[in-house]
Amino acid sequence: MTTVLIFLVIFGLLVFVHEFGHFFVAKKSGVLVREFSIGMGPKLFQTRRKKTSYTIRWLPLGGYVRLAGKDDISTIDPGTNVILVLDEKGKVVRIDASESDILISGIPVQVTKADLVKELTIQGYENGDESKECTYSVDHDATIIDNTGTELSIAPEDTQFQNAKIWQKISTNIAGPLMNIILGFVIFIIWSISTVGPSTTTIARTLEHSPASTVLKKNDQIIAVNGKKVASFEDFSEKVAENKSKKMQVTVKRASGIKTFSLTPKLVKRNSEKVYQIGIFAKSDERFSVKLARGWNMAVNTTGLIFKAVGNLISHFSLNKLSGPVGIYSQTSQVSKFGLSAVVVFLAMISINLGIMNLLPIPGLDGGKLLLNLVELIRGKPIPEEHETAVEIAGVVFLLILIILVTGNDIYRYFIK
Repeated sequence: MTTVLIFLVIFGLLVFVHEFGHFFVAKKSGVLVREFSIGMGPKLFQTRRKKTSYTIRWLPLGGYVRLAGKDDISTIDPGTNVILVLDEKGKVVRIDASESDILISGIPVQVTKADLVKELTIQGYENGDESKECTYSVDHDATIIDNTGTELSIAPEDTQFQNAKIWQKISTNIAGPLMNIILGFVIFIIWSISTVGPSTTTIARTLEHSPASTVLKKNDQIIAVNGKKVASFEDFSEKVAENKSKKMQVTVKRASGIKTFSLTPKLVKRNSEKVYQIGIFAKSDERFSVKLARGWNMAVNTTGLIFKAVGNLISHFSLNKLSGPVGIYSQTSQVSKFGLSAVVVFLAMISINLGIMNLLPIPGLDGGKLLLNLVELIRGKPIPEEHETAVEIAGVVFLLILIILVTGNDIYRYFIK
């Protein structure tokens, strides 16, 4: 149960941050954000603020930002019975097209024609009187209740995403992945600042009855192993591991001068793993600047490794190099065994990975949308709608097939094999 909760928190946070990036930049660009949803499926909760509906849905997996666009235009079919709410000037400010049994105060109209994009008008028969067709002017900021009971702002032409300037489209599309990458960097830095500082080459204490206990002392600074300079504590640990059980020369800087001692690493069992050690505990560097630099470097190195992995995936494709929700869940289960600190680092890595993968120029991903934006920028005019739609459909089909294959492979790898 704990693993499920951790997984939902990680997945939910990643989705929220990604969609918030799209939401924030779209709002700043003047594009109407009709809905910001956390979760999928039936609506659990809804509130409206500044033309945007905020919803929480039953399935706690995923989420979305619903931008006003050609594929998300509110339409009312002829013959639909609606209830119109008018303001004091006689303009329609609310349209209930849900045809539900819940009555709201307004004018019942059977629609004959509606244009909520350009003309902003609704024509129809008021109170079922077909002898007279009435025309109503719709307010630019009116709302409509759809057949799911969700209340959304209508999408006039000037608020739609495809009519935004090219730089606004690019900014909105890149914002989601960029927010995931930024989140990863922020988490790495916060984790680094809030935990014990990096180990130094200065000894804090020695382990009782260990090879080091008889010759090394507190505050000794290790400067070389077998005549080779030691750059960091990690470097020292690697040299000990490479040396194994052979006698080694450890050079230290002590208050009385430079000393060299012969030590033989001891093979011990640690966390069900056998390692060679001489039995020392290093002092940590608690300076804020050092911790900050460590967090930044971890994020940069992780980003580099992910780019390298993407390159390797492209040159040598394998489903085993990809993971979907099932794979992430299994990895979460394994990581959670090592405590909160490991889970936090895992979240940072996954966030950066999600951001970079979403930037791949594959139709259906944000990177695919950015590619179309760049083509539009080079052409100096929008891509024909039919061409853009064909590319997007092909991308979605490709992604669906890939998701099915990756999920099946994850189930086999983690639960069957």
